[in-house]
Amino acid sequence: MTAPRSVLVVGASAAGLGTAEALRRKGYAGRLTVLGAEHRLPYDRPPLSKQVLSGAWEPERAGLRSRDALDALDAEFVLGDAAVSLDPAARTVRTAAGRTLGAEAVVLATGLRPRRLPGQGDLDGVHVLRTLDDAVALRGALGQARRVVVVGNGVLGAEVAATAAASGAHTSLVGLQPAPLAEQLGERVGGLVARLHARNGVRQYHGTGVEELVHEQARATGVRLPSGEVLPADVVVVAVGCTPATEWLVTSGLRLDDGVVCDARCRAADGVYAAGDAARWYHEGLGAHVRLENRTNATMQAGAVAANLLGGDVAYAPVPYFWTDQFDVKIQVFGTPRPGAEVALVEGDEEGGRFVAVYGGGRPHAVLGWNMAKQARQHSRALSTTGAAAA
Repeated sequence: MTAPRSVLVVGASAAGLGTAEALRRKGYAGRLTVLGAEHRLPYDRPPLSKQVLSGAWEPERAGLRSRDALDALDAEFVLGDAAVSLDPAARTVRTAAGRTLGAEAVVLATGLRPRRLPGQGDLDGVHVLRTLDDAVALRGALGQARRVVVVGNGVLGAEVAATAAASGAHTSLVGLQPAPLAEQLGERVGGLVARLHARNGVRQYHGTGVEELVHEQARATGVRLPSGEVLPADVVVVAVGCTPATEWLVTSGLRLDDGVVCDARCRAADGVYAAGDAARWYHEGLGAHVRLENRTNATMQAGAVAANLLGGDVAYAPVPYFWTDQFDVKIQVFGTPRPGAEVALVEGDEEGGRFVAVYGGGRPHAVLGWNMAKQARQHSRALSTTGAAAA
């Protein structure tokens, strides 16, 4: 396979920019176009729920690269114009503004859209957190809020609750999981996260959904639980997960099933690849199609896509990894913890607030570090899968 003379990357966040950068780093000299739905230059998302939301960073600091670094890519950035359809055979993309962009190869990196609650509509006082504009708006609202309710006790919800509580707001965390992150980390570690939040003043309502948003006229004033209890709020944050932003591909003929379905090379069709949160590819090490929603994967997968665009034959099979910062704790997870798996502490202890846990007994399938980054990474070496690609 020869390298395409032109590449169109749809999506200007971490995976999209990472693909462009990896192509240039690997010597690609062809025409390169990056299409983004937002007007902003590429920025990083993990700081949105922490440093940007808390006010520790000004929004501009979340930018992934300086203007000079972006100019050095010699790529055309078409921003503020969302993709609305793809013709995979012609490798052309039509945009909301009526443009038609084409290239010899197309990379799909459109990421995620946040889910919303029924009745959320345009109620004032209800926020989601996905974009930098979302973070700026929520930061302003938190600065005036005495009572905050976060709906959703996964990673994002727990991070937002931690940031809100640290700001001094009376914070409640509501979610279907039996403890924060229990579905991601198991109930034992989820229980530790619950205790962490409790020590920092977060009221928690786990194992329950939300019956409805309570509002007066067009402004939310709280949430009603199925029990009938009303949690009053000046601000409600909805963090009930995201869905891949693939609705614009429905007429493309590509296979869509919880993301853009790809082979082990991240190829969705001839000359069409996918990377980042919206890509669901065949992981040869795990023997299954997987989709990962995290910053690390976005960058690594972009590198694999770039290598394959340039004629490589790289099966992308990384050890899954993500991290979360909440209060004074950094949690790092390598591999895929399974519900109900045996969990053993191999270094440190829970009481001391620093430990490494291994999931899976004699055949470990995940490693978690709780304020023990170096040690967790060392233990994760036993989880290596074949064919992992370097960015």
